[in-house]
Amino acid sequence: MTMLRPAILLFILLALITGGLYPLLTTGLGQWWFHDRATGSLIIQDGETRGSRLIGQNFTDAGYFQGRPSATAETPYNPMASGGSNLAGSNPELDKAVNERITALRAANPQASREVPVELITASASGLDYSLTPQAVAWQIPRVAAARKLSTEQVSQLVAAHTQKPLVSFIGMPVVNIVELNLALDALRKN
Repeated sequence: MTMLRPAILLFILLALITGGLYPLLTTGLGQWWFHDRATGSLIIQDGETRGSRLIGQNFTDAGYFQGRPSATAETPYNPMASGGSNLAGSNPELDKAVNERITALRAANPQASREVPVELITASASGLDYSLTPQAVAWQIPRVAAARKLSTEQVSQLVAAHTQKPLVSFIGMPVVNIVELNLALDALRKN
């Protein structure tokens, strides 16, 4: 019994520290130092939550830029079922899906070049990608401009304004947040 009592007390003490105090401390510091990120990087417009800066959305209308295909379960961009299709490169189902995406993208973007950017036809591992390279976004500019009755220059300027460059050029590549870009397109319509 003399050995059991200190072991139980130590277990209780460590459980309180690691199961209570430490999570409360890290949560509190996260909320204080990185409030936007700790609360989901939410995009709030006119008091309404429109999405997250870190999770893509399924835009299908011709007047919106489309992100990477999503292979999440049940519905595209479902954050509760994040994951890829897990189809191997040798799987005929993957070839079929890619060919269907290419055909659909070429039909929806007749003004664009025949070479479809690879990130528009391949799903990501998470299925929740929120960004594309500026090249993949530029490929879609003619369709979006025509659908919104804007000039390609206006849409190109909006894309350039929403292109996020890495802090140091050799560490990453520029990306465009598709959710924020599409919300900015909607804001143009309101003005």
